[in-house]
Amino acid sequence: MLLFFTLGLLIHFVFFASIFDIYFTSPLVHGMTPQFTPLPPPARRLVLFVADGLRADALYKLDENGNSRAPFIRNIIMHEGSWGISHTRVPTESRPGHVALIAGFYEDVSAVAKGWKENPVEFDSLFNESKYTWSWGSPDILPMFAKGASGDHVYTYSYDAKREDFGAQDATKLDMWVFDNVKDFFHRARNNQSLFSKINEEKIVFFLHLLGIDTNGHAHRPSSRDYKDNIKKVDDGVKEIVSMFNHFYGNDGKTTFIFTSDHGMTDWGSHGAGHPSETLTPLVTWGAGIKYPQRVLAQQFDDAFLKEWRLENWKRLDVNQADIAPLMTSLIGVPFPLNSVGILPVDYLNNTDLFKAESMFTNAVQILEQFKVKMTQKKEVTLPFLFTPFKLLSDSKQFNILRKARSYIKHRKFDKVKPSHLLPCSFVAIGILVAFFLLIQACPWTYYVYGLLPVPIWYAVLREFQVIQDLVASVLTYPLSHFVGYLLAFTLGIEVLVLSFFYRYMLTAGLTAFAAWPFLTRLWTRAKVTSLSWTFFSLLLAVFPLMPVVGRKPDISLVMGAGLLVLLLSLCVVTSLMKRKDGFIKEELLVHLLQVLSTVLSMYVVYSTQSSLLRKQGLPLMNQIISWATLASSLVVPLLSSPVLFQRLFSILLSLMSTYLLLSTGYEALFPLVLSCLMFVWINIEQETLQQSGVCCKQKLTSIQFSYNIDITQFRQLYLDDIRRAFFLVFFLVTAFFGTGNIASINSFDLASVYCFLTVFSPFVMGALMMWKILIPFVLVMCAFEAVQLTTQLSSKSLFLIVLVISDIMALHFFFLVKDYGSWLDIGTSISHYVIVMSMTIFLVFLNGLAQLLTTKKLRLCGKPKSHFM
Repeated sequence: MLLFFTLGLLIHFVFFASIFDIYFTSPLVHGMTPQFTPLPPPARRLVLFVADGLRADALYKLDENGNSRAPFIRNIIMHEGSWGISHTRVPTESRPGHVALIAGFYEDVSAVAKGWKENPVEFDSLFNESKYTWSWGSPDILPMFAKGASGDHVYTYSYDAKREDFGAQDATKLDMWVFDNVKDFFHRARNNQSLFSKINEEKIVFFLHLLGIDTNGHAHRPSSRDYKDNIKKVDDGVKEIVSMFNHFYGNDGKTTFIFTSDHGMTDWGSHGAGHPSETLTPLVTWGAGIKYPQRVLAQQFDDAFLKEWRLENWKRLDVNQADIAPLMTSLIGVPFPLNSVGILPVDYLNNTDLFKAESMFTNAVQILEQFKVKMTQKKEVTLPFLFTPFKLLSDSKQFNILRKARSYIKHRKFDKVKPSHLLPCSFVAIGILVAFFLLIQACPWTYYVYGLLPVPIWYAVLREFQVIQDLVASVLTYPLSHFVGYLLAFTLGIEVLVLSFFYRYMLTAGLTAFAAWPFLTRLWTRAKVTSLSWTFFSLLLAVFPLMPVVGRKPDISLVMGAGLLVLLLSLCVVTSLMKRKDGFIKEELLVHLLQVLSTVLSMYVVYSTQSSLLRKQGLPLMNQIISWATLASSLVVPLLSSPVLFQRLFSILLSLMSTYLLLSTGYEALFPLVLSCLMFVWINIEQETLQQSGVCCKQKLTSIQFSYNIDITQFRQLYLDDIRRAFFLVFFLVTAFFGTGNIASINSFDLASVYCFLTVFSPFVMGALMMWKILIPFVLVMCAFEAVQLTTQLSSKSLFLIVLVISDIMALHFFFLVKDYGSWLDIGTSISHYVIVMSMTIFLVFLNGLAQLLTTKKLRLCGKPKSHFM
C-alpha cells in the first residue's frame, strides 16, 4: 500500500512539474553573430524617456479647455519630429514592456520561475551593445539591464525602493528625483575629465525611467487630477532635459530623443491584460536621424483617435513595441540586439535610401540569424527522418532573398519590391481565356491540365524578369564566337547523353572528349600533373562502356585484383597518416585499419564462396555473416573518420568497395575504383579552374573540412562555368548508371552477384542487393560533388536547377521517342528511358542527402571530442 501511495505522489509531482518544462521553457537562443548597419549613423547619442504607465490617449488628448497636458511634446509632434502609437503585447507589465523596448523581444515565459520579476535567461539589449549607457529610475527596472550586460559600461542610478509608495501624497517626486539627478550628473561631468570624455563618445545611451505616472495611476486612477498633473510635470522635466542636452553638446544636432511608455492603464488603475487602454502607448521621436512632421490631408486607421486628438493632419506612424529597439540601434549605429524580433520602422528615419535599405537588410539578417540558430539546435536533437525544415525559409530561399536584396541595394533599386498587380491579373485573364476555349470545344479534363499548367509556370518565369535580364546581360558580355562555341558544345553534350541510353560506347566518346579538355584550356599550363591525371583516368574509365555487359563472363581473378589495388592504395594512405603528428592519428589509424581488414575479409569471402559453390557445398554460414556485417557497417564506419575532405572521401571509398567486392563477379569490381580516382582528380582540377577564372582565392584542399552547417552567405552567384560542372555531374551519373552494363533491362542482372549474401531465391532481397550495387557508384559521384560544391562555394540548390534544365532537355528527346508499337521490349525500354530521365532530379535529391550524411556527420568511438582544425 505504501508503495502505491509513493508512486501516486511521484506521478502527481511529475505531472505538476511537467507544465513548467513543457510550456514555460525560454524561447531565447544564443550564439548569433552581431549585425549592424555598415554606414555612418545619424546620431552620436540617444536619450530614451519611458513614462511608466502612460496611456496614449492621456498624452495626446486635449483637456476640456482644448489645451494639451503636455505642450512641449505636442509642439514636438507638430513642428520637430514624428509620432504614433506603440502597440504593446500582454502581459502589459513594466518588466516585459521595458524588455520589448530595449531588447526587442516580448515576454519570456520562463520568467515564471522568477515570479515574473526578471528574466532567468540572459539576453542582449541596446544598452549592452552601446559603448556606454547611463540610466536613472526605479530599482525594479534598471538592474535588469545592467545584470546581463557584458563588461562594466552600463551604469545605473536608482532611488530607494521604499520611495515607491502607492499611499504617498506626491508620487511625482520619483520623476523629479530622476530629472534632478540627470542635471547633477552633467554638472559633475564638467569637472570630471574621465566622465566628460565618456559622455562625449559616440554610440552612447541615456535612459530616464519615470515611474511617477504609473504610481499615481495605481493610487488615484488615470482620470484623477494627480495622474494628469504628473503628465504635465513630466512634460516640463523632459523640456528641461532636452534643453540641457542641446546646451551641453553645443547644439551639434547629433542627439536623438525617444519618448514612450512601457504600458498603459485601465480606468480603474490596473494593467497586465490586453485592453486597448493598456496596450496603446505613445511614441514621439525627434532629433538626429528622425523625420520632421509630415502634413497630410487624410489618414486611414480603424479607430477615431486622430479626430479625437485633433492630430488628423499630422502623419501618424504606428509601430509594435519591439520595433523601437531596432529603430534606436540604427540611429546610433550599434549592432541590433541579438534576441530582437523587432522590425525597423523605416518611415521614422530621415536619411538616404541607401541607409534605409542597408538598415532593413541588417535587420532581416539579424532576425534570420536567430532562426538559423534555433533550427540548428532543433536539428541536433531530432532524428534526421523526423526533422522537417521550414519550407518558406529553406537554405535556397534564404540565399535568394538575401542575394536579391543585396543586388537591389548594390544597383540602388530601393523601390524594386513594390508589388505590381498588372502581371498576375494578365495571367489570370489568360487562364480564363484558355479554360473558356477548352470548354466550348467540350475537351476532356486532361486537356485543361495540359492547357492551364503553362500559365502559372510562365507567370513564375516572368516574375523573375530581373534574373532573366541579368542572365541575358551576362551572356552578351561574351564574344559571339565564344557563345556559339559554348552553345554547340552544350548541345553536343546533351545529344551524347541521349545516345548513351541506346549505345554505351557514346560514353566512351564523351570521356575521351573529357580527356582532351585540359589541353583545350589553360589548365595544362597551370597544373600539368593534375591535367595528365585527369586525362589518364578519363581514358581508363572510357574502357568500361566498351566491355561486355556484366555477368556474361564471370572472372573472380579480376575481383581479387581490384581488392589488391584497394589494399595497395590503403597502404599508401595509412603510411601518410602515420607520418602526421596531430592528436587524431590513433583514432584515424584505427578506423582505416578496420576498413583494410574489412577489404581483406571481403576478398576472402568472395574467393571461399566461389570455391565452395564450385564444390557444390553451398554458401558457408560464416561467409554469409561476414557479408551482411560488412554491408551493415559500410554506411557507419565512414562516420568515424576525420571530416577532412580527402580523408573522409577515402574512408567512404574503402567502406563501399568492401561491399562492392562482395557483389562483383568480374571486371566491374574495378569500376568504382577507377571512377573514384577520376573523382579525386576532378576535385583538384575544379580548384584549378576556379583559380583560373579569378572567382575566389585558392584554398588548400588538405585543410578543407566537410561541415553540416554551411554558411549560405558564403555561396557565390552562378557563373557560366557552373553549367559545365553540372553537365559533368550528369555525365558521371549516367556513366555510373550504364558504365558496366545497360541496366534498363532486367536481363543485364546476374544472380551470381548476390551469392556471398544468399543463395536461396528471394526476389525482394536479391533485388535490393543488386539495387545497392547499382547505387554505390552514384554515391561515390555525389560525395565527390559535395566536395566540389564546398571547394567552389557552389550552392547545391543552384546546381539542382541546372541539372533540372539538362534533364528536361533530355526528357524532351525521350518524350518524342516513346513507342506505342513494336515488341514489348522496345515499348518498355522507351518508357523506362523517359521515366529514368524525368526521375533524375528527385533521384539526385535523395543521393545528395545520402552524400551529405556520409560526408558531414561525425561519430566518436569514445572520449570527448577534440578540435581538429588544421
